[in-house]
Amino acid sequence: MSTTRIPHQPLHPSVIDRLDPDYAKFHNDVLQYIVPPHTLPWDPAIRNAPAVPGGTAPLKVGKTQDLDLTHTKFRVFTPEGAPPSSSGWPAFIFFHGGGWTFGNINAENSFCTNMCIHAKCVVLSVDYRLAPEHKYPAAVEDAVESLQWVIKSGEEILNIDVTKIAVGGSSSGGNLAAILALKASEPSFMPSLPSPLIFQLLIVPVTDNTATADPGGLWESNKFSPWLSPDRMNWFKKNYLPNQEDWTKWDASPIFAPKELMGKTPNAWIAIAELDILREEGIAYGEKLKEAGVKQVETVVFKGGPHPIMAMDGLSSWEQSW
Repeated sequence: MSTTRIPHQPLHPSVIDRLDPDYAKFHNDVLQYIVPPHTLPWDPAIRNAPAVPGGTAPLKVGKTQDLDLTHTKFRVFTPEGAPPSSSGWPAFIFFHGGGWTFGNINAENSFCTNMCIHAKCVVLSVDYRLAPEHKYPAAVEDAVESLQWVIKSGEEILNIDVTKIAVGGSSSGGNLAAILALKASEPSFMPSLPSPLIFQLLIVPVTDNTATADPGGLWESNKFSPWLSPDRMNWFKKNYLPNQEDWTKWDASPIFAPKELMGKTPNAWIAIAELDILREEGIAYGEKLKEAGVKQVETVVFKGGPHPIMAMDGLSSWEQSW
């Protein structure tokens, strides 16, 4: 019997010398032989495979529990010991990646437990509804409800200090985190009160769903980058945003939010992978936040990094830089 493996997504020659060598080796040894999901007939069972291989095991925290929202749930990681103040724990609401199509409540437990321990906060990982079964704006609605739940019940149930809430996410989750920061800054969210958020952590976020790999498009310069190809990203977009008129709505593409609203969002730290088709839109979003008047916006480009580096912390020293 032949044991020959067929490469389905080999590295493009133009990026090989620019990639982090740890990633390049893992891609050549493992990732190139994975059949890209967007080339397969749709089956929800595709979600059973890890969204991104190469991660580390979750760390031990004080307590882990799952709590219900209206349509879904979230997983809560609480540190060991006592809160840092009598007001309770700071909270970090997190949204996993996966193109609004993949991922689940277990998807990024490693990152969440690392945040729980090293940032000394309660982490709430939202298991938001996924496309194509649940299209836009279902994931946004779940994101908004997660923050509303923390504000309403976080103090009583989880000993959370509701004056110290941050949001964050990776890729499509970064998209939802940015949108939630905008939603929370609208006057209608908490009338007569300032935004309840103090920080937004956006990791390789999707910010512009009008982006393309066409000449002059935001993806053109990185269209041969590994893992997240233009075809795969367009497949995700088709699943989640099948109606083109939705692409420029700011609760789908936060880069189109009004400048006045952007300026009310909290300070931001944005992680960008150098070899990622989302690089330019992520950088552009950071510049928009600065222009809008957000006090502190730090955009960090990880040299040699492809799109899934956050979830692949078992392969290199990138995690030491977070």
